[in-house]
Amino acid sequence: MDNYQDINKETIDRWVEEGWEWGIPITHEVYEEARKGRWNVLLTPTRNVPHEWLGELEGKKVLGLASGGGQQMPIFNALGAECTVLDYSPKQIASELYVAERENYQIHAIEGDMTKTLPFEDETFDIIFHPVSNCYVKDVQHVFREAYRVLKKGGVLLSGLDNGINYIVDGEEKEIVWKMPFDPLTDDKAKQFVIEADCGMQFSHTLEEQIGAQLKAGFTLLDLYEDTNGEGRLHELNIKTYIATKARK
Repeated sequence: MDNYQDINKETIDRWVEEGWEWGIPITHEVYEEARKGRWNVLLTPTRNVPHEWLGELEGKKVLGLASGGGQQMPIFNALGAECTVLDYSPKQIASELYVAERENYQIHAIEGDMTKTLPFEDETFDIIFHPVSNCYVKDVQHVFREAYRVLKKGGVLLSGLDNGINYIVDGEEKEIVWKMPFDPLTDDKAKQFVIEADCGMQFSHTLEEQIGAQLKAGFTLLDLYEDTNGEGRLHELNIKTYIATKARK
């Protein structure tokens, strides 16, 4: 098997080319609205991030961690932030650069892998914005340790997290069919499933792994909310499958 992150990079790039909803850059009109103070961003599929989670962004240094696509960073730029984005998908990085050129602003856009050491000095950023993406990473503890390292003291980490429920059910979300953890690197059946489903190499993680990992890294949990998939049977039953967290260094 290729490195699983290489597989995920190729998968995300293909999805972007096919019109993936998380790879469609915001329009000029949405950017202009943000400049007027009318804006929203997402960490999870449907619930907008509370504006107070971000606070005043003028002059703040923001890192979009696995947050390419030209959706959130342009909003933060419009609100006065100095933005950097790291994403392993060249197509997602290209979308960031496209919006920056269209709106005539600068962004530090890096094609990089968050499973590696982040290419930033200690205590560089005021805010890290980290939408749902840990489901494509086997070791989430590393991600949160690195996030803690590159945040300034008092800095804030905003994360979107899958709570694992999506990984226990069948494709129609009617029956519980998978034993946890879901890991295609160690389970041949899970590997075959993700290959046939063309969903990249995905991994289930418990809240103990994800929120616990933030606490072990040194963060203080400040707030959270839950969200659904936005579509499908679990969504129709209002079963929460995601959680967003706000934590401080």
